Amino acid sequence: MPHDTSPPAPDAGADGASQFDQWTRDHVPTLYRVAYRMVGDAHDAEDVLQNTFRSAWVSRHLYDPGRSERAWLLGILRRRVADHWRKHGAGQTTLGDESARLVAPPDPEPFAGELSTRMQRALGALPVELRETLVLVVVGELTHREAADLQGIPLGTVLSRVSRARVRLREFLLASASPRLGDVSSVGKD
Repeated sequence: MPHDTSPPAPDAGADGASQFDQWTRDHVPTLYRVAYRMVGDAHDAEDVLQNTFRSAWVSRHLYDPGRSERAWLLGILRRRVADHWRKHGAGQTTLGDESARLVAPPDPEPFAGELSTRMQRALGALPVELRETLVLVVVGELTHREAADLQGIPLGTVLSRVSRARVRLREFLLASASPRLGDVSSVGKD
């Protein structure tokens, strides 16, 4: 009989609490990056993340050990982001918000370079379905299959969305990096 090496689903006991603690240690950085990329504001991302783990704690008995922990948590996060959008406006993001710098943790931010204003603007310019799929795959580190299962869409749709999103991001970032026509403030400066 094969030995199952997957972690047990958490329950209400001490083992469930320690498994839940492990989930937070293992997945908070990735989940925060996804939340930030989806809502565009550091404070809102922290709220979404807190609500995600509150929901995960309440429904921890529903976790299927045959499923990826990250995929399960990102599914909950995705619903909390949708709740946020319903409350604050669908797909609305705060671009270039200074609050991202105000709430920096005391230790160096491990992914500070990834939270650039330019990148957030580029993501905010994408249609919600392209942004969400790209963020789940690239930032959330889900496989294309996990992203398809999580969103309830075919694998080919995920592949197409990720490809189109990358092309649009690249176009936006290249366009925003090139000097604007008529901008004489940069002429002659090296």
